[in-house]
Amino acid sequence: MYESHFGLQEVPFALTPNTRYFLKAKSHSDALELLLVALREREGFIKITGEVGTGKTLLCRLLLNALEGQATTAYIPNPSLTPENLYEAVVDELGVTVSDADNTHRVLKALTQRLVQLVGEGQQVVLVIDEAQAMPEATIEALRLLTNLETESTRLLQVVLFGQPELDTLLNQASLRQLKQRITFQYRLAPLDRASVAQYLRHRLAQAGYNGDELFAPAALKVITRASGGIPRLLNILAHKSLLAAWGRGDQKVGRWHVLQAVRDTESARPLGLLGRWL
Repeated sequence: MYESHFGLQEVPFALTPNTRYFLKAKSHSDALELLLVALREREGFIKITGEVGTGKTLLCRLLLNALEGQATTAYIPNPSLTPENLYEAVVDELGVTVSDADNTHRVLKALTQRLVQLVGEGQQVVLVIDEAQAMPEATIEALRLLTNLETESTRLLQVVLFGQPELDTLLNQASLRQLKQRITFQYRLAPLDRASVAQYLRHRLAQAGYNGDELFAPAALKVITRASGGIPRLLNILAHKSLLAAWGRGDQKVGRWHVLQAVRDTESARPLGLLGRWL
């Protein structure tokens, strides 16, 4: 499409999470640092929440990459599971063979033996769950019971929950107060501010091979910041469509008009008020 027109080697604003494009903005850097410190301290439950599109899955992948070689990890990307299926998923992630997977007692026994073995070998075991707000209440309770597995001196399993704000609502239920009390560290991802938006766009363009002058004009930055609300996923959508608009007219820079066209074409964009009066 527009890559050669702007001197790019690849599309810079793809929606697929790619850790190479991670920007160390304050909120996201602080969240990653908190995760690593809390896990180093062997805390039981850690929770990271954020609105849709704030970069939770990317942060999740960064964490898994950081733990590679440092810990044994189990990753559950879709936790809309029954308690039994959750146990089976964890067992599968940890490479445990169970003769009778339909027998929950045997599954838990085999899992416990595997955790004891790993910890005995000096391994830290971390269960990472993305989209945790999708877990049924019974499955959350089953997850809490998993963290009861411990020796006299060591916790056998640590859990990191990534979820939308609905996860907080779910955990506020009285029936789940025991799990909520076990969450020792938590962090809420914040949207990017205007300065970080400009930095975000520059960073992704540079990672995609761009080395020219500022590609987004100040007026374009103002509109894209407001229309995206600083949400990275919306930024990607609007920036991509803005580049398409500029390319379609043969323009070498992205201006206010191009971003306004992108906003008009994006239902999830934030209302612009007077900024969009010339749409």
